[in-house]
Amino acid sequence: MPNSTLNYAVILALLLLPVITGNHIKGRNITQIDTDLYHQRDALLQEIEALAFRHPQSMLVESWKSEVDGYSSEILVATVEHRSNIKVEKKKYRLLLSFGQHGRELITSEVALRLLRILVGEKEPAVFNNVKIRMLLQKLIIKIIPLENYNGRKIVENGHLCERKNGRGVDINRNWSLDWGKKEQDFDPAEEFPGNAPFSEPETRIMRDVASSFKPHLWINVHSGMQAMFMPYDHKSDLPDPRVAEPMKLLLQELNYLHCNNSCVIGSGGGSVGYLAHGTATDYMYEVLGVPLAFTFEIYGDMEAPNEDCFRMFNPVTVNTYESIVTNWSMAFITIFVKLESLLSSWPLFLSKQNDGALLGRKFNLSKGFTFGHSGRAREWTNDVHTLFEFIVLFSTSYLAFVWYIYLKPWDRGLQRLRAMLPSNTRQFS
Repeated sequence: MPNSTLNYAVILALLLLPVITGNHIKGRNITQIDTDLYHQRDALLQEIEALAFRHPQSMLVESWKSEVDGYSSEILVATVEHRSNIKVEKKKYRLLLSFGQHGRELITSEVALRLLRILVGEKEPAVFNNVKIRMLLQKLIIKIIPLENYNGRKIVENGHLCERKNGRGVDINRNWSLDWGKKEQDFDPAEEFPGNAPFSEPETRIMRDVASSFKPHLWINVHSGMQAMFMPYDHKSDLPDPRVAEPMKLLLQELNYLHCNNSCVIGSGGGSVGYLAHGTATDYMYEVLGVPLAFTFEIYGDMEAPNEDCFRMFNPVTVNTYESIVTNWSMAFITIFVKLESLLSSWPLFLSKQNDGALLGRKFNLSKGFTFGHSGRAREWTNDVHTLFEFIVLFSTSYLAFVWYIYLKPWDRGLQRLRAMLPSNTRQFS
């Protein structure tokens, strides 16, 4: 009997050995978050708020909140605007950059923090001196969302390192209304659940409202997982019309050469990444809001990492690689800022004057902002050419009517009295 029990114990141990050792090996190989290298979510946001406190003349932070069915979210929005001392500044271009849309992509928020430090002058850029940066920023208003998915990031920091969705299991980059809810054959609800309806999530509602009120000329949604720079579209493999796509492609090719060692994939998201994505932010920004330049950037990916090692797959794990990615992509955005004015200034050449900014059946938001300086926060007045022309015509017409009434009306009354004094046969030929 003892021998029989021992035999059963040996057999059971042999059966369990692969499971026990497999779990041990798996746990040992899973890369954890290096908190000496990466900021925790609250520490990151506190540091950004401290930046704004130290630089109130050039940086402002606001907290946007939303709640849906008892689930709430809060997004910090940082605005950088350098103002000159003159009363009326030149036209400004508006840029909206979003980082941390997926919880597991911590490196994107680190880039956002570094970029903000450069923009306020606390971090010396690798190429440009701070004087040139300040002169450049006179023409720009930049809104940066350093951590779009606050609740999803908390889940990741609690140990679920593969989580990309928000706090209640919705992929907020599938929750936008354009082409929402369509599912491809390889659809994985664990990764891409789009929610129960478009804009069902507070995160996407906040981002929609920020973008709608700000009316950006440029939008970039920053991710990690591979090295790529995508233009529309995500929900189909097509590119925009060549007259629009070609300038976008030229910009991406230059960025690829300068900041990606020509190793980034370039093209439409749907045509280059290997799958179609429906209900994405970039397609909405481009197609619905009419943002002229809309991109999705993928700034890092470890293609050799096993599928279960998500942190390593989406984030650099060594100090040198971390610093290289953060520095390089921060400077990539500076390059975009430098190129933006010349790129956007060519866009009206494509536009039909008869259709008020319409190009091939759709409209682009190309209105320019004019900032009037005063003691408090600058107020931005958005005036497009069409509205300005209407104002000039109305003012001119009113002014001519006023001049006629003041100066010509008495002459008209005198002429009428003169006619009354003439004989009737003379008046009929007047």
